This record gives sequence, structure tokens and C-alpha cells, in this order.
Amino acid sequence: MTDTRTRLDDSSTGALVSQMSEQVSTLVREELALARTEMVEKGKKAGKGAGLLGGAGVIALYGLGALFVTIGAALALVWPAWLAALTVTVLVLAIAGVAALMGKKQVSAATPPAPTDAIDSTKRDVDAVKQAAHR
Repeated sequence: MTDTRTRLDDSSTGALVSQMSEQVSTLVREELALARTEMVEKGKKAGKGAGLLGGAGVIALYGLGALFVTIGAALALVWPAWLAALTVTVLVLAIAGVAALMGKKQVSAATPPAPTDAIDSTKRDVDAVKQAAHR
């Protein structure tokens, strides 16, 4: 009778180990998919932020050009032309400032570049497996 019981326990243990192996494989694949998705999302945000920062730089260069025109107009004329040019310059630089702030916000939202959600989920899964193994 003990031989029969030992064989049943062995086959049950083997089946459990097989199931655990399959479940661990599935879990690892799902965690990798989660990490990939998270990294793609953060990469998109970083790219968008970098694009906005680049755009802010270009607009700031136009603002610098407008500032030079303003200085030239101020020296050549007395009031209306340079006042208009100065107004354009302030407006262009204000737009550059807004774009720079938006770009900085996008880049900040993409950091840290590590897939923190996937790492935390994996740690919880490992802890759950360890606790189940101790039981």
C-alpha cells in the first residue's frame, strides 16, 4: 500500500512541477511583453519631448534674428518700426518659452527609462512563488 501511495505522490509532484514550469514560462513571457510595452511608451514620450525642445531651439533662433532686426530698426528709425519689431520679437520668444516648457514636461514624464512597472510586477511574482514554495 505504501508503494502505491508513493507512486501517486510522485506522479502528482511531477504534474505539479510540470504545471509550475509552464506557468513560470508564461509569466516570464508576459512580464517581458509588459516591459517592452512600457519601454515603447516611454520612448514615444521622450521622442515627443525632444522634438518639442528642438522646435523651441529653432523658434528661439528666429527670435534672436528678430531681435537683431529690432536693434537695427531701432538705430535706423526712432519709434514705430522698432516698436513693432520688438513686439514680434517678444511674441516669438514667448512661444519658444512655452514650447520649451512643454518639451521639458514630456521628457520628465518619460524618465526613468527603466520599465519600473514591469520590474515591480516581477518582484511581486517572485515573492509569491517563494512564499508558495515555503508552504
